[in-house]
Amino acid sequence: MPAQPADHPMLIRCLELAQQSVGLSDPNPRVGCVLHDAKGTFAGEGYTQHAGGPHAEVMALRDARTRGADLHGGTAWVSLEPCAHYGRTPPCSDALIEAGLARVVVATVDPFPQVAGQGLARLRAAGIDVVVAEGDVALAARELNIGFFSRVIRSRPWVRMKLAASLDGRTALPNGVSQWITGPPARLDGQRWRQRAQAVLTGIGTVLADNPRLDVRDIPTTLQPLRVVLDSSWRTPLDARILRPPGDVLVIGARPDTTRQAALHASGARTWHPPDVTVAGTVAPDVVLTMLAGLGVNELHVEAGPNLSGAWLANGAVDELVLYLAPRLLGPGRPLADLPEVHALDQAIGLQMVDVQPVGGDLRMRLRREGGDSFIR
Repeated sequence: MPAQPADHPMLIRCLELAQQSVGLSDPNPRVGCVLHDAKGTFAGEGYTQHAGGPHAEVMALRDARTRGADLHGGTAWVSLEPCAHYGRTPPCSDALIEAGLARVVVATVDPFPQVAGQGLARLRAAGIDVVVAEGDVALAARELNIGFFSRVIRSRPWVRMKLAASLDGRTALPNGVSQWITGPPARLDGQRWRQRAQAVLTGIGTVLADNPRLDVRDIPTTLQPLRVVLDSSWRTPLDARILRPPGDVLVIGARPDTTRQAALHASGARTWHPPDVTVAGTVAPDVVLTMLAGLGVNELHVEAGPNLSGAWLANGAVDELVLYLAPRLLGPGRPLADLPEVHALDQAIGLQMVDVQPVGGDLRMRLRREGGDSFIR
């Protein structure tokens, strides 16, 4: 039986709950669950907790027990297919079966190979009526977990690059001064995008020029993203602000340097270099992305200078841009990105507009590579 009109608001509520898993459940997906009893009365709800903690279904079942609800013959709505395997927690599909539910409505199927339809099959084998939604609510569930889908399907994180510029595309004055082109609301909004990510990446040029922290602040968060510095020659100063708590730091070099790496370790950082790189150079984006996917990074947030930004954009490594435009003209200054020269318009990097909205006195634009999000469509 297909989804019913009454299922839609319940799935929307699941997505609202799942939003509360941002900055909490990583690297697990963000999931929400709502339960009703056989009479259609609200019984409980929940969202996925920290990795190794209870999933959304278990939290909702606990809530229902606290309320004394009888779930036999009831319905569960879940924003992502219940898991079917033993990981850090038992299968959520088994928990729903044991609760005696008669119907389970799922916004979208989980792409993780150990689930991928097996949770639904388990529920159906137990005699439960299982419905998988389609359309906008299904896409919204995948959008909320775009990094998780990217890591599972493409074996790489979803890469989101944040940029802030004047209307004439300047990110700093010729002398490098850039604080602040945009206003406080835009900077706070940028913190929210950092919070979504499991890692924030920058280059050694930004560390040396701006000495940033690149942590999440001014908004509450349970998890701090891993801060990643691309530093081919291990030049990160040992007193750099990025090495300070909160949050872990990973410095990536192009070749081993035991002395500098030991000093960075003593300053609290981890270090890594590709095992097959033995000469000076830079580490290619795809090598970095493969390594970060192995660490469980779903979304990678990039905040860097024009050199690194241009290199990653030209490489095709960036999936999405979050661009803040300030209503001012700076004239000469540093560009958004140093890109290679093109000789025809059809050689330009193509982007599609996702949304545009004011943030305080500035304008935020979200853009994606053409076809880059086809894996969730």
